[in-house]
Amino acid sequence: MSSRRRELSEYSAMWLFAMFDLPVDTRKARRDYTRFRKALLADGFSMLQFSVYARYCPGEEASRVHYRRVRIALPPDGQVRLLFVTDRQFGKMEVYHGKNRKPVEPPPPQMMLF
Repeated sequence: MSSRRRELSEYSAMWLFAMFDLPVDTRKARRDYTRFRKALLADGFSMLQFSVYARYCPGEEASRVHYRRVRIALPPDGQVRLLFVTDRQFGKMEVYHGKNRKPVEPPPPQMMLF
């Protein structure tokens, strides 16, 4: 793959972040929290940190589909923030475990259809 083509894909591929702060003070609130979290996982999101989930999308159109799915699953209370980041921007993130730097999560491998 040429470097020009790779650069284009780094800017067209997106990461969709879902960051949330949800109440868990009642049984119903905990149930809503659990349903929302499970909806994110079922839609292919991965937990980056507590209450911070991200999903790789190969393009903007796919990211919009997952954005709509998250909006449908929103719980009635609490705060949820959705953020789109290009793959290029995501790759510039620095991740630390303690004082040790760790590599950023790679995008998932592409499925091949024959």
